[in-house]
Amino acid sequence: MLREKTFFLFIVLLTLILVSCENEISKIKTVTSSEVPPAIAAEGFEMIASDSSVIRFKLQTPELIYHKDEKDPYYEFPKGVKIVKYDAAMNIISSITAQYAKNFSSDDRWEAKNNVIAVNFKGDTLKTEYLVWDTAKKKIYSDQFVKIIQKDQVYTGIGFESNQDFSSYHIKNLKGNMYINVDDK
Repeated sequence: MLREKTFFLFIVLLTLILVSCENEISKIKTVTSSEVPPAIAAEGFEMIASDSSVIRFKLQTPELIYHKDEKDPYYEFPKGVKIVKYDAAMNIISSITAQYAKNFSSDDRWEAKNNVIAVNFKGDTLKTEYLVWDTAKKKIYSDQFVKIIQKDQVYTGIGFESNQDFSSYHIKNLKGNMYINVDDK
């Protein structure tokens, strides 16, 4: 009787062990993933850059991720970014917002994607889906469709280049411009 109970208990335990073991490949891969976690991750991040105690830039983002172990390390802003540039008197001279961005510090380059909007001190507004900011050369550019909205005109085209504060710019392949009647009432 004791042998039968022991044998029965052994069979039950063996069955439980065999039934509870899983070898689902997707679950194994998540456990043994070779993906390196980000070096830095932050939410609600804000940074102010100054030069000689004068604020030059302000950066705000809902989420920041730093990927330092990549071939070309970069900061990622997966939920968007807003960057504002100031003059010495703290007047806004330009701003850029995007729903997604990356900053490659090794070559001083930003890439902004998805609903990119840049505004200069005159109120001229650039809209595009892709924009590169080369901070070393102090230029912004795009090879995609752009729309520039001024007070009385709208320009569209493919390709764009400007200085980094968006005060002097040109559209490479101008597709059209439209004059707008502005009533001062």
